[in-house]
Amino acid sequence: MILSKPHLITFANEKGGSGKSTTAVHVAVALAVSGKRVAAIDLDTRQRTLSRYLENRVATQRRTGEPLPTPDFETFDPARGHRLDDMIDAFAADHDVIVIDTPGRDDEYARAAIMRADTLVTPINDSFVDLDLIGQVDPETFKVRRPSFYAELVWEARKARGRVDGGTVDWVLLRNRLQHLEARNMRRVAEAMHDLAKRVGFRVIPGLSERVIYRELFPKGLTLLDLKAIGGDAGIAHVAARQELREMVAGLALSQWPQHRAADQVAAG
Repeated sequence: MILSKPHLITFANEKGGSGKSTTAVHVAVALAVSGKRVAAIDLDTRQRTLSRYLENRVATQRRTGEPLPTPDFETFDPARGHRLDDMIDAFAADHDVIVIDTPGRDDEYARAAIMRADTLVTPINDSFVDLDLIGQVDPETFKVRRPSFYAELVWEARKARGRVDGGTVDWVLLRNRLQHLEARNMRRVAEAMHDLAKRVGFRVIPGLSERVIYRELFPKGLTLLDLKAIGGDAGIAHVAARQELREMVAGLALSQWPQHRAADQVAAG
């Protein structure tokens, strides 16, 4: 199905180390595997993690001949005269979905990408340290005192989006790097997140766990959807991680195509 307007997914978090780029790559590839025409824009001109990941993927396909569905991608660089709106609009002409990966800092281009998003995904590690980006928590009661600066930034961007075209931004908080923490601490973090979700207006879904697998796949640009390419190195841990990815993609509940279709294609990969 050809869409008149692509669905724009922005991955943004001002804190580093949240698995943002890894998650962005896996979502982009999952949608490409499902048959969508996907474009990806890397706003992190310095680190270029998303771009390097996809460059490695292209190189692996050329070297092995293994078919690896890969999004079209560009690195945004204002020093080279790039204009973000122009790059988005160029991809919009012939793609169903555009995935934007932002740097782990606040800048004008990340804010612009948030404002244009249909779905804003903020991956955070499952801890109070990372939750502080969104809301301040009382040290005694572990209750949320007030939203933090980033929640206010997103709120302003969502209002600006509404003024421009009447659109809405579906904000999704992705609980990445889930680990086997002490149960009471996990419960407190979850309770604070859900309390804040009601006040600020985001959804909470499970993301990707802390797994060595994700780091091992980067040099070849492979994802958990590429078990055939991984070959004999694939094991039970890969299958479990792929299920985790499947649940994450389903949790995004992207509105412009049936939720089950992307999930079913991931399962088939």
